[in-house]
Amino acid sequence: MCDLLRINTDRGVMIGDGKSRFSINGKPIYHFVGTSTFSEYTVMHVGCVAKINPEAPLDKVCVLSCGISTGLGASINVAKPPKGSTVAIFGLGAVGLAAAEGARIAGASRIIGVDLNPSRFEEARKFGCTEFVNPKDHNKPVQQVLAEMTNGGVDRSVECTGNINAMIQAFECVHDGWGVAVLVGVPHKDAEFKTHPMNFLNERTLKGTFFGNFKPRTDLPNVVELYMKKELEVEKFITHSVPFSEINKAFDLMAKGEGIRCIIRMEN
Repeated sequence: MCDLLRINTDRGVMIGDGKSRFSINGKPIYHFVGTSTFSEYTVMHVGCVAKINPEAPLDKVCVLSCGISTGLGASINVAKPPKGSTVAIFGLGAVGLAAAEGARIAGASRIIGVDLNPSRFEEARKFGCTEFVNPKDHNKPVQQVLAEMTNGGVDRSVECTGNINAMIQAFECVHDGWGVAVLVGVPHKDAEFKTHPMNFLNERTLKGTFFGNFKPRTDLPNVVELYMKKELEVEKFITHSVPFSEINKAFDLMAKGEGIRCIIRMEN
């Protein structure tokens, strides 16, 4: 959330002098979100670099810099489900599966995955999901379905789709009195969150998070250590690997919702 370094997709240059560090045939090539990692060597602001355990395999822990840490932190740092609690996860892509993993690590006893794609349900069991709801299977709002399944609502919910309706459902499905909903997905710029004020007066809590409330420089090394101690399984998030020349194949996999994370190998 640092004012200087927060994500700015329009900047494309170094903060110090407003210039790019890359060029081809005299024309500048711009930096992407301050990191420019589609190159074997890069230049970045010192605030964007975290020093991690040199023993950590880079072809595994590279996936921790975005997405997985976001979902994991949304559960363990923000939702903070108590042991034995019930958690609903909206969206079972990489971020949602990481949120499920975080709920599992925290000790939640019921982790309910909500997704429109039933083919994701079996995979999600590996990440701690115990039950599944496909909103298309019901003729009533999914928040009502979840409330009926859990005697009034879930203790925590984590929304990982960016769909504004899912965000509202995630908030309205938590229990009166103590329920906490955490928004992770990035909505459309014109989206508006609409809910009845009574949902707040009934002591439900709505929170948002960016990068799972991890501070990258100080906290990412600790997330890497969770992996090194085998408390966090990173391998199960990595379903594909392609050379850089096939990067469009990786985008196709993502667009189709196939696989979870695809590693780009910097080779031809």
